[in-house]
Amino acid sequence: MDFAHDARTEELRESLLGFMDSHVHPAETVFSEQLDALDDRWAWTQVPVLQSLREEARARGLWNAFLPGEGGAGLTNLQYAPLAEITGRSISLAPAALNCAAPDTGNMEVLETFGTPEQQEQWLQPLLRAEIRSAFAMTEPDVASSDATNIGTRIERDGDDYVVTGRKWWITGAMNPDASLLIVMGKTDPSADRHRQQSMIIVPRDAEGLEVKRGMTVLGYDDHDHGGHAELEFHGVRVPTSNLIGGEGDGFAIAQARLGPGRIHHCMRSIGVAERAVELMCQRVSERVAFGRPLSEQGVIRDWIAESRVRLEQLRLLVLKTAWLMDTVGNKGAHTEIQAIKIATPQTVEWILDRAIQAHGAAGLGQDFPLAHAFAGIRSLRFADGPDEVHKNALAKAELKRQAASRG
Repeated sequence: MDFAHDARTEELRESLLGFMDSHVHPAETVFSEQLDALDDRWAWTQVPVLQSLREEARARGLWNAFLPGEGGAGLTNLQYAPLAEITGRSISLAPAALNCAAPDTGNMEVLETFGTPEQQEQWLQPLLRAEIRSAFAMTEPDVASSDATNIGTRIERDGDDYVVTGRKWWITGAMNPDASLLIVMGKTDPSADRHRQQSMIIVPRDAEGLEVKRGMTVLGYDDHDHGGHAELEFHGVRVPTSNLIGGEGDGFAIAQARLGPGRIHHCMRSIGVAERAVELMCQRVSERVAFGRPLSEQGVIRDWIAESRVRLEQLRLLVLKTAWLMDTVGNKGAHTEIQAIKIATPQTVEWILDRAIQAHGAAGLGQDFPLAHAFAGIRSLRFADGPDEVHKNALAKAELKRQAASRG
């Protein structure tokens, strides 16, 4: 394993670092002010400064950096990792500026891999150009969605249409009026094998019978700076059969294919969140004096800083190993490592953010620093794409099987 940056990665990395310093970080306050001035607080993609940032990202060759296929930058996971980490330092703005923000990234990958030519023309191409947004509707309030086979939403064939009925919540981005489509997971055949009951279908956000009930909050934040999280109801929503992605019964497999890259992208960006937290912590404790000396000279503070650096470097190496494996043996071959980083990343970054908040005193809890908002977002990752406990159970099961095989 060689994690050194090749020439192209280093070129893109230097370009992105310059873009962050000259454009993104100075725009963070402007973005918040312009967003608050909008008539529709959920329409964050209509903020003028974001459009300017996107033009600059295109000019620098940073557009769609996440996507290895046609329409993307053609990067491997290992090449994309340092770029995603850098965008994580401004997680509400930088990923969107590069058109590398979830849930669009995962939806574009699904449409590129499983979509028909017609679906790609109608939905994928506008997403690649950032003309529209999208959402991924899987989680439900009435079942334990950590087990995707529990999904209760029905997708029933009726002539040339499918009829979608059910409830979804925590659907990221669906509050945004620019979210033109939802990729919805539901059951087409409840009597089939438990992993062949589900299908995925494209539902236009303006479809008759689709009701946006409310926006959800995450530890008090409504996350309107990236489209919010909606509770939805589907009241017999009719869509043409041509909107089905793949075939009937392919939904579970498509979901697993989507979540692998999505999980590592979250982890890559989260490392950038942690790096910024360490930076802010070091700056704060160097400037503040308590009990006659700078906080930076207090032993407990130095322990936090040292421990943060050790944990962060360990995490980065594990994420890079996972990216390398995904590139060399595929997502299935890297399954154990994908589970490991999904467990380790939010817990590690949450720990670092907690120390950074503590080092800032009461200011760490407020709006003058990004730490509290980042903490809420990272805490939510322990549920997103599957809760910790599900991944730990699967990881332990695989380890027990591997150890038993090694004993003969």
